[in-house]
Amino acid sequence: MGTTIYSQLAGQRAVVTGRPLLYFGAKRAIGPWAERLWSEGWQLQYAEDISDLQKLLATADFKVGIVALDPRLSDNGRRVESTIAKAEQIRWIALLPREAMDLHPLRELIGGAFYDYHTLPIDPNRLLLTLGHALGMAELAADTLPPEEREVRNNGESEMVGTSPQMQKVFKEIRKVAGVVAPVLITGESGTGKELAAQAIHERSPQADGPFIAVNCGALPANLIQSELFGHEKGSFTGAHQRKIGRIEVASGGTLFLDEIGDLPMDLQTNLLRFLQEKTIQRVGGREDITVNVRVIAATHVNLEKAVHEGSFREDLYYRLNVLQIKMPALRERIGDVPLLAQYIFRRFADEKGRRVKGFSEDALHTMNHYDWPGNVRELINRVRRAMVMCDKFLISPVDLGLERRTNSRTVVTLSEARDKAEIDTIRAALGQNRGSVSLASRQLGISRVTLYRFMEKHGLSRI
Repeated sequence: MGTTIYSQLAGQRAVVTGRPLLYFGAKRAIGPWAERLWSEGWQLQYAEDISDLQKLLATADFKVGIVALDPRLSDNGRRVESTIAKAEQIRWIALLPREAMDLHPLRELIGGAFYDYHTLPIDPNRLLLTLGHALGMAELAADTLPPEEREVRNNGESEMVGTSPQMQKVFKEIRKVAGVVAPVLITGESGTGKELAAQAIHERSPQADGPFIAVNCGALPANLIQSELFGHEKGSFTGAHQRKIGRIEVASGGTLFLDEIGDLPMDLQTNLLRFLQEKTIQRVGGREDITVNVRVIAATHVNLEKAVHEGSFREDLYYRLNVLQIKMPALRERIGDVPLLAQYIFRRFADEKGRRVKGFSEDALHTMNHYDWPGNVRELINRVRRAMVMCDKFLISPVDLGLERRTNSRTVVTLSEARDKAEIDTIRAALGQNRGSVSLASRQLGISRVTLYRFMEKHGLSRI
């Protein structure tokens, strides 16, 4: 939707529908035609340097932008490309002198970062046609994004990206548990985003204005973890030269996130249980009970029920922590999310990519979608970032991701297994594309709902 603006045309006040148009560069190039652009409904906003450009991109919603290039900008081209690459929702038009097209750095810059270009002198009719096409393509691309991805782009407050039924279930659970203060236990494999889920709960909770303090219980030395969590008094042990406030106390009024809680030593489990029951702590070497108002969110990749059965985790602490539970799905279980995540990571780290890299090849997307991802989202981020730097072509390939050998080495033992795998992949893809709707997925696959249900039961698949 455009915004209504006023423009002074031929001495009369006219109302037009404004389509925001970002212009970066010297005003003299566009100045003589600015009034014509306004009269055609384009609401011009100027940025004369990189700093102005970055501010406008952060505060306004543009779909089309013009960048005035000249030979002197070629040395600064990398910075310009890095800035506009982060605003991937905008279709950029390069404006430059005709003779500048002979310069190789500018040709490379235009080919890698711009939707189209317009050579000077400006032909207003041709420029308006180009702008119209660019706006249409930008709006078309925006309309094809799922609502969750549009929200991530607009507010930038979370890296939890996904449209799969599995992630929609997680998002719904986060919204449910955020409004209460009961402890939450987040389970899932390493690299699935357990800390991101904890942060999302905190940001939507009544404690959102308070601190979010994360503690990795598995990374702290056993002889220091009690002091780190509960703090200590001066002189309580050798080296305690002054009072130390522990992480629990620092988190007061906010959220304490205990990652890898399954690695907490048994004696510390007793102290933590007391804190959860009494809402008070004692610093090491201290005698005073200190009241702490903090919400506790714990996470683990180990099976705590099994740990309780084996005697390595206290049963009473397990039930104290496991009041509410969220299970983060493994990446291989998230139907259709891998390409979406890969594209999001590509945009997020656009300033790290090689100049020529524009995206992923179809082979790369297919390979990523069929890889098991033992390291989950963390592994995906690492592989994509490395490929963005190392790729020397326009599109990232499976080789750049380091997945070609792994994929080619996987063999199908029997024809029956190959058929089952093809059925599973096809059904998962159809369910993912149709947000878990069996009716829509069966229609897409050309089979009845009863048949699709039968296949899902055969392979142990579900909509969620």
